[in-house]
Amino acid sequence: MFRFFEGLIDPYTPYKETDVPPTRLYPFLRAYAQPFMGVFYLTATVSVVIAAIEIWLLSYLGRLVDMLTGTPEQVWIKNGTELILVAIFILTLRPAIYVFQVLLLNITILPNFGTLVRWRAHRHVLRQSVGWFEDDFAGRIANRIMQTPPAAGEVVFQLFDAITFALAYVIGAAVLLGQADLWLMVPLAIWFVPYLFLLRWVVRRIGPASEASSNARSAITGRVVDSYTNIHSVKMFAHHDREVAYAKDAIEEARRTFQIEMRLYTIMDIALMSLNGLLIVGVVGWSIYLWMQGVASVGVVAVATSLALRLNAMSGWIMWAVSNFFRELGVVAEGMKTIAQPITLLDDADAPALKSAAGGVQISNLSHHYGKDSGGLDNINLTIAPGEKVGLVGQSGAGKSTLVKLLLRFYDAESGQIAIDGQNIGAVSQESLRRVIGMVQQDSSLLHRSVRENILYGNPQASEEQMINAAQRAEAHDFIQGLEDSEGNKGYDARVGERGVKLSGGQRQRIALARVILKDAPILLLDEATSALDSEVEAAILQTLYGMMQGKTVIAIAHRLSTIAQMDRIIVMDHGRIIEDGTHDALLAADGQYARFWARQSGGFLGEKEQGK
Repeated sequence: MFRFFEGLIDPYTPYKETDVPPTRLYPFLRAYAQPFMGVFYLTATVSVVIAAIEIWLLSYLGRLVDMLTGTPEQVWIKNGTELILVAIFILTLRPAIYVFQVLLLNITILPNFGTLVRWRAHRHVLRQSVGWFEDDFAGRIANRIMQTPPAAGEVVFQLFDAITFALAYVIGAAVLLGQADLWLMVPLAIWFVPYLFLLRWVVRRIGPASEASSNARSAITGRVVDSYTNIHSVKMFAHHDREVAYAKDAIEEARRTFQIEMRLYTIMDIALMSLNGLLIVGVVGWSIYLWMQGVASVGVVAVATSLALRLNAMSGWIMWAVSNFFRELGVVAEGMKTIAQPITLLDDADAPALKSAAGGVQISNLSHHYGKDSGGLDNINLTIAPGEKVGLVGQSGAGKSTLVKLLLRFYDAESGQIAIDGQNIGAVSQESLRRVIGMVQQDSSLLHRSVRENILYGNPQASEEQMINAAQRAEAHDFIQGLEDSEGNKGYDARVGERGVKLSGGQRQRIALARVILKDAPILLLDEATSALDSEVEAAILQTLYGMMQGKTVIAIAHRLSTIAQMDRIIVMDHGRIIEDGTHDALLAADGQYARFWARQSGGFLGEKEQGK
């Protein structure tokens, strides 16, 4: 039975991705709810039926009181069959309908709806550009991805479990009292009008208050995760107290926003208690008055009293349900600040895959300033022949890293273009572009997974033998054999920690090299690829790199000029422009900036004031 209801909705059902999600709350939720609409309608209908049954039971209570006026024998002879049928209904059909609703809510809707929201939200966020991620805390992004789906599920739950039921119940109660005596509707109306005003007052304030509180919680997560992720820096600079104070500011803001929420709920409870006293005295007192006048029966008094007490108990639950409904809407609204942001770095709808074998790179009139007036690149023109090895040199801010990011299409160039084998990279799919480029960075972070998973990230289809061969070529196989994590996993199964923190810098770099070796892409980008290695290991790795470079187009950024001196060409950049271009010997003979770099380097490194990115 459970499997049947669990399988009514597939949260991973195919859907058409949108680059610009709805930015208003209800269209946003409606877009996610499309696969559930049939189940939603059915659940709402069942909620109304359950409310009608509960009202009928109260109505039958009045009939039961009135029919018990005779002797037991007379009552049983006249109403025995009816009482048996009602008992059967209460024991069988009523729980069956209730169970049906519970199964729809708890088994079909809640697990699947939250899963669908989280799955699609994660897919959407992963499509965002690198620049988008650089502008926010990873912790805050993750927190919004995690807290929005359960909030959306709670919205749906309250809508069908409480709000739909409550509306049907209140309407049914009014009808029932009206049938007993129209005057009984007066005290109900006198209670209901101020109750609605109180509900409206709470709802208008609880949504914004909840959104502010949710945003404050996300800020805490962002700050705390930032501290944990950079724990080495925190400890190294002895900034424990500073980080505690940094988090405390966010924690205090979360406390302040939560206090505002709780004030609203407190005011609601106090006002509700006063209103409910008016409801009980009004409805019960009026029904007793009608009985004393001989207008109403004892059964009517019983029904009116039961309804008043039931509404008294339900009114707080309804208020909490409705306010919680809007509170969770506030959480969803806060999460939309991440989930509903449009994708700005897009492929054309019919973008073909990049077809590359040779790996030639053509850069024409390329400029990019990150939306500013300066920095980045300024009108770069550069042609790199297939298989050519090029070194990039320049001071900090010269534009080297920007050039690499544009080549990987982490950003779309503001003007000009980059082509690979004659194909404009802005017109092909991003994934196909990045498949033909392998990159080793100065600080190659690893995934918090096993060594095997990290190396196979370069080529998930590679065999075990190919993976081990790549590790051996990267001088990594021997130390991998001796790894063991806290869970007892050894060798290639050992987990490396978040960003590879359980490994030394050299070990991380060698695993990253193995990953790129396994990828075997025709274009190779090296961004300080051996900077984290000691001299002995670097000498071995350089031989590996030189072997990797055979037949590939290579663009290498390096502090250590000796590592790029053997390149076919060396490009010197300054303030976003190419100022020198030639072989190592030719640039030394030209006695320009490269020659000054070479003269000033100590132990093969550029001076700190001269080199950077």
